[in-house]
Amino acid sequence: MKDMMYKRIRIWCCLVAVMLQMTVMAQSTARQFQIAAPDGQPPVMHVFLPDASKATGRAVVGCPGGGYAHLSMQKEGTDWAEFFNSRGIAYVVLQYRMPGGQHELPVSDAENAIRLVRDSAAAWHVNPYDVGIMGFSAGGHLASTVSTHAAFEARPNFSILFYPVITMGKNGQHEGSCKNFLGSERDDEQAIKLFSNDRQVRRHLTPPAIILLANDDRGVPPLTNGIAYYSAMRRGGNDCALFVYPRGGHGFGYNEQFAYHDQMLNDLDGWLSHLKAPRQEAIRVACIGNSITDGSGIDMSDSHGYPAQLQSLLGDGYQVRNFGVSARCVLQKSDHPYTNELAWRDALAFNPNVVVLKLGTNDSKDYNWVHQAEFEADYQRMIDQLKALPSKPRIILAYPLKAFKDSWTINDSVIVNGIIPVINRIAKKNKVETLDLHSAIDDMKLMLNDGIHPNEKGAAVIARKVFEKMQSER
Repeated sequence: MKDMMYKRIRIWCCLVAVMLQMTVMAQSTARQFQIAAPDGQPPVMHVFLPDASKATGRAVVGCPGGGYAHLSMQKEGTDWAEFFNSRGIAYVVLQYRMPGGQHELPVSDAENAIRLVRDSAAAWHVNPYDVGIMGFSAGGHLASTVSTHAAFEARPNFSILFYPVITMGKNGQHEGSCKNFLGSERDDEQAIKLFSNDRQVRRHLTPPAIILLANDDRGVPPLTNGIAYYSAMRRGGNDCALFVYPRGGHGFGYNEQFAYHDQMLNDLDGWLSHLKAPRQEAIRVACIGNSITDGSGIDMSDSHGYPAQLQSLLGDGYQVRNFGVSARCVLQKSDHPYTNELAWRDALAFNPNVVVLKLGTNDSKDYNWVHQAEFEADYQRMIDQLKALPSKPRIILAYPLKAFKDSWTINDSVIVNGIIPVINRIAKKNKVETLDLHSAIDDMKLMLNDGIHPNEKGAAVIARKVFEKMQSER
């Protein structure tokens, strides 16, 4: 009789626990479902959606860790649903395939998950420009791989990396993750470099990231992994934050016993709160150009270069993206053609409503301008590709800045007498606008010592000129 009573008590306690769990879930998660193949095998997406009335438009795809051998689905996966849903953030736990040496399996799973979330934006109340990825340990390597390697439509807008595996190199690697991910290529130097993601960070193109880890992590050494990724992001002027907790080892995830659990949640919450997402209906502005657009020589150019300052002037009704790449040219036979760059492919995929195209400075170099006869045709090909975009963008052709010095053999006479006349002819032929930036800066105090690149104040002058042009009628 007593055993029967205890059994009933245990059953009742279990029912209460389930009911409490359902009650907590119901407070924040309005819909929970899975997306999987008919056989139920990975990849599987476990979807947790907040109530539509509370949805912020933000979404996060979570990639649990496990050394690319198994997945820690609870503390690095489903346990995070309440944290995100309570903040109006849609959350998807990705149960990705194990690579077994075929790294394309988990990578394609993660890329497809990002695409699916964006494709489901209307139904899930998600802003397709506010889809992030989160990864733990090996899942952090997967998240950083997608952040640095994926095509524009599958690249996340931000990354959350917990004690991530970053390097595939022999010094400071997580051996199991490297072996399982690279397989037969684990000793191939090219593959090691390609998937050591601190070596794949791109200025302006790699999304903002937050990195959280413990100082005493002996499983995935911080210096060669998470901190290396932060350093690469910071060197590139990209938005990145790093939180290192004194103790906690490896794999704390959503473990409430982790000594800094509450602080960690507050740190992540604060970072997410300050991460501004573009409005879905914002006018998209692509700033295409060379190192002057890129912001070369301006520390944290993602925040202080001319495109960033233009964003501040235009406000949140616009989404301004910096597609500048140092040393790039119009000429296909130059040392660095711009159209060979990922930035060009990204700019086209961005499908901008407005394009500010500022190239020509590096074409004036003596060893590039020997191909001057092809400059106009190469420039026209760029215009043709922009005009063919579905958005039918407003195109503004900016003159190169005045070259105060002949650094790198950049020649202001060539700019004035060779390049600007071609820009004017192309603008007239294509019925697009020009913007005279050559005369915009006539004070060396607004330039760096090289006489080619504007400083932060000079970038402000450029931003103001572009802003005024955009505000004027065509």
